[in-house]
Amino acid sequence: MKLRKTVILISVLAVFLLGACSNTPAATTTPDENIETITVTDSIGREVKVPEKVERIAALYSFAGYAVCLLGSGNELVGVPGGLQRDLLLIEIFPDIADASTPRVGGTINIEELLRIDPDVVLVRKDTVADDREVEKLDKSGLPYIVVDYSTMEEQREAILIIGKAIGKEAEATAFNNYYLGIIDRVSQIVGDMPEEDKITLHHSENQATRATHESSLAADWTRAAGVINVSVGGDLELVGNDYYASIEQILLWNPEVIIVNESTAYSLITGHPQWSGISAVQNEKVYQLPNGISRWGHPGSVETPLALLWTAKTVYPDLFTHIDMEQEVHDFYKTFFDMELDDEMIATVLRGGDLREDK
Repeated sequence: MKLRKTVILISVLAVFLLGACSNTPAATTTPDENIETITVTDSIGREVKVPEKVERIAALYSFAGYAVCLLGSGNELVGVPGGLQRDLLLIEIFPDIADASTPRVGGTINIEELLRIDPDVVLVRKDTVADDREVEKLDKSGLPYIVVDYSTMEEQREAILIIGKAIGKEAEATAFNNYYLGIIDRVSQIVGDMPEEDKITLHHSENQATRATHESSLAADWTRAAGVINVSVGGDLELVGNDYYASIEQILLWNPEVIIVNESTAYSLITGHPQWSGISAVQNEKVYQLPNGISRWGHPGSVETPLALLWTAKTVYPDLFTHIDMEQEVHDFYKTFFDMELDDEMIATVLRGGDLREDK
């Protein structure tokens, strides 16, 4: 690794001095001629050569980091997004993450820091390679980088498989995806044929109270699978950065019967502010905090999407899902995929949400 790192640093300096590099994402990256490699096809169709044995991983956005942990390689993360260091349950399982490098901050890669930590593979998402300056940094570094992204449940499962292949955890990726498909099937058997007029209307507050679900998003897909009508899907939303927002006036017009939220601050605002008091969900006390485990269930970067789907279906249609024991589901999930035996108190904390993530 040290020899390779030295060679890479010299190469990067030479290329920068010559200014002879294209901004187009490289189709293939070869880590080292003396290292056995495999070829991984990423989410945008690039074929990338990565070491057959990956020992050092840089995940430059949240989902990639959670996925690496889900597949059992959390101890191999040398670079992570800062958000993972706020997830208390994750740090309990993989304590080294607390001290890992954060080579991407505010959407910008610190390429010198990335080279310093010397990862065998770098995991990025599409917004990174949409920026020519970030692509140039990555291409000049000589480090193998894989683009992994999704906007549907099917694409999220494909993303898991891509990461699994890249880090030598294909069997674990397949096992998780089989579980994921099993949850979808269990819910579909009950609500899959429900007439539209019988479905509950729901607003999903993603972090901020008025941040809403866009039609081309993962949340649109899993809330649909839960048998609800997500009121903001297909609605008139304002794009701010990479996120979509609805006005409070529009949410009042939608008048959802249920509201689910990802953050306790949003929950407090919705249940306590007079502006929201006229909404059916608030009047009938059907505002619910999504659980929080390894990550925030239902969040776009979460790996707990199957659990969010099951929890939402049971929360919205309690009479149809009396047979589902969410405490047991939580216990089994974290035992199976994180080898963590949660006691009753911790399971209750996960399901309550809001207690397992440090404030900024």
